[in-house]
Amino acid sequence: MKKLILLMLLGCTQIMYAQENLNFGRQREIISPQTNPDGTFTFRLKAPNAKKVEIQGDFLVSKPNTPTTQEMKLGTDSVWSYTSAVLPSELYSYSFIVDGLKIRDPNNVYLIRDVSSVVNVFLVGNGKADLYMVKDVPHGTVAKRWYQSAGLKTSRRLTIYTPPGYEASKVNYPVLYLLHGVGGDEEAWMQLGRASQILDNLIAAGKARPMIVVMTNGHTSNTAAPGESSKGLYKPIMMTPDVFNGDMESYFKEIIDFTEKNYRTGKTQHDRAIAGLSMGGFHSLYISANYPKTFGYVGLFSPAILPPASAASPIYRDLDLKLEAQKKNDYNLYWIAIGKTDFLYKNVNEFRKKLDGMSFKYDYKESEGGHTWSNWRDYLSEFTPMLFK
Repeated sequence: MKKLILLMLLGCTQIMYAQENLNFGRQREIISPQTNPDGTFTFRLKAPNAKKVEIQGDFLVSKPNTPTTQEMKLGTDSVWSYTSAVLPSELYSYSFIVDGLKIRDPNNVYLIRDVSSVVNVFLVGNGKADLYMVKDVPHGTVAKRWYQSAGLKTSRRLTIYTPPGYEASKVNYPVLYLLHGVGGDEEAWMQLGRASQILDNLIAAGKARPMIVVMTNGHTSNTAAPGESSKGLYKPIMMTPDVFNGDMESYFKEIIDFTEKNYRTGKTQHDRAIAGLSMGGFHSLYISANYPKTFGYVGLFSPAILPPASAASPIYRDLDLKLEAQKKNDYNLYWIAIGKTDFLYKNVNEFRKKLDGMSFKYDYKESEGGHTWSNWRDYLSEFTPMLFK
């Protein structure tokens, strides 16, 4: 009998630990953010001892690329709240600041990491962000693959999207190599860029061809995203020592070779596209220029243009000559996009003048806004339907 009672107590203890976060006390459930009928959103935080609570989010931007804050109001039951203006369709991020300490919203389980910052997110539909939502359409497969880099003498991780129906088919697919910005990794386009949702929805609507998308880690001193490699648990930084050393561009062919060996792909330049944002746009520019017969489609999203004067890699030398060779090649699309308030706008404008002077054919999109994921998701949504036609 004593043994039975002990077993029962142990079982109860295990249940309590397994369910310790459940609301057994039936305290008031806090909804945050709450969607209101008029298109506004209400954010709430219970903070009984706080003297001041603020909200910071990209929907509160008052200056280009500079999120601002708004004070939240203290109501009943020690709950602070803030109600937004009516928000247009978008994926938004935000945090709370409690007496100077930035924290996450404990009532919102949806989080995204950007470099070393983790923020809450929410989606506003009925517009362009419908493309970022998981819908009841056929879904592609997202895999984490490791390839061996002989040049870097290590194994490195890729994120690879294969379109709906890939496993059951026998056809070859075109490939988009999609590169992240500084501070990012092979998870950035999936998490912040909503790449798989965008591809699923565009393909289902017949607006984009089914394609494989290979997302790389552009920081060659890291083999994978934080916590996903033998490097262990470390705080990611934006400017790693490998930026502008030329390794990403020099050894990129290893990624192409791995993809074409392990996946059913086309093997001509017209079956390959390369695109990237910011640093990834910089990489796309120099990779495509140094391998002018490799890619039929190039996308530069808010790209950095010139390396610093200290950059010694030959991959960055003689750009004009390399662009001339690329111009003579039979490429399908060279697409440049940037926001009007982007801090790289002037550099991109000067690069366009260079291309104009060379009679280098390209397409150009100028959008509102700055150096933001809001723009880069738009660019991906517009760029992919133009590929492999």
